[in-house]
Amino acid sequence: MTYLAKPALHHPTLQRNKVGYTRRDYEGKVSTLCAGCGHDSISAAIIQACWEMNIEPHRVAKLSGIGCSSKTPDYFLGNSHGFNTVHGRMPAVMTGANLANRDLLYLGVSGDGDSASIGLSHFANVIRRSLNMVYILENNGVYGLTKGQFSPTADEGSKSKKGIVNTESPIDTVSLALLMGATFVARSFSGDRQQLVPLIKAAIAHKGSALIDVISPCVTFNNHAGSTKSYEYVREHDDIVNSTDFVPGEAEIPVEYGKHEIIVEYGEGEKLDVPLHDGSVLKLVKNHSGYDPTDRIKAMDYIQKHQARGEVVTGLLYVQTESSDLHDHLNTADTPLNQLTEKELNPGAETLEKINSSLR
Repeated sequence: MTYLAKPALHHPTLQRNKVGYTRRDYEGKVSTLCAGCGHDSISAAIIQACWEMNIEPHRVAKLSGIGCSSKTPDYFLGNSHGFNTVHGRMPAVMTGANLANRDLLYLGVSGDGDSASIGLSHFANVIRRSLNMVYILENNGVYGLTKGQFSPTADEGSKSKKGIVNTESPIDTVSLALLMGATFVARSFSGDRQQLVPLIKAAIAHKGSALIDVISPCVTFNNHAGSTKSYEYVREHDDIVNSTDFVPGEAEIPVEYGKHEIIVEYGEGEKLDVPLHDGSVLKLVKNHSGYDPTDRIKAMDYIQKHQARGEVVTGLLYVQTESSDLHDHLNTADTPLNQLTEKELNPGAETLEKINSSLR
């Protein structure tokens, strides 16, 4: 049960990372999701990524909405800050938290129903505002908590467990994110830890809104013949655009970062190193000639073409290496707003009069 914590005792020989934590220190409570749920695999990938990146758990703020996916933050990073919001409102709450304290790493976990239905407008707006966050969307195509109805991401023509055929067009969250100006967009499969962990690490290092849509089959309501979100279907139709690795940087990229040339002309099997804003390097191995993860328009075209063939495109779909976030756009103070004192927040009547005069 979720109120049961895992044993606090760790074996003394467990390997520790550079900040002194074992992998167990990044775990949470015992999961109550169905055995074999893809969401638990995503939680394990988040745990692995944070441990390998030497992130201190108390520097993370994890938020979620409502649904099976939104229960999962209870199962990882038990020593981090957490907030479970209401239906579709996770992006709005995270925006407020991020504006108040920019020093934390913000990790949002949501589902296809939570983000693509009641929270669709919040999802679109948090992306276009370039909030500095990692948005992990656990996508299974059903409302698992309410017994398996189609969600907005369910593919047209797919069948429910009861044999009902979906007649509505799906909402493709990665295409929507690209349209809204996301600077990091990826899609993965919960059963592919080798691909998912580096993508999460790269998203954490990225400045701005980073979306990872993870196909996560529902073993109870959406893992049958006729479903396009089942383990078997995704494995058969998975079109991997690149193999991803992530190398953490040791320091900030210098001012002359903008002068660095990014080579995007590379063939099948060749490597591409994409420098990120914080000095980290995203290493790609291209599997398809002509695919460029730095070209937004071509990425959208590629996704749509393969979607029409019934193929699920996974990997790093788009990255903008020189990106900014909401704090840059609003020109907020470098000091987190929740750390400002009364002196900075209330500068006095004379300063207020100068501000009012400038607006007349």
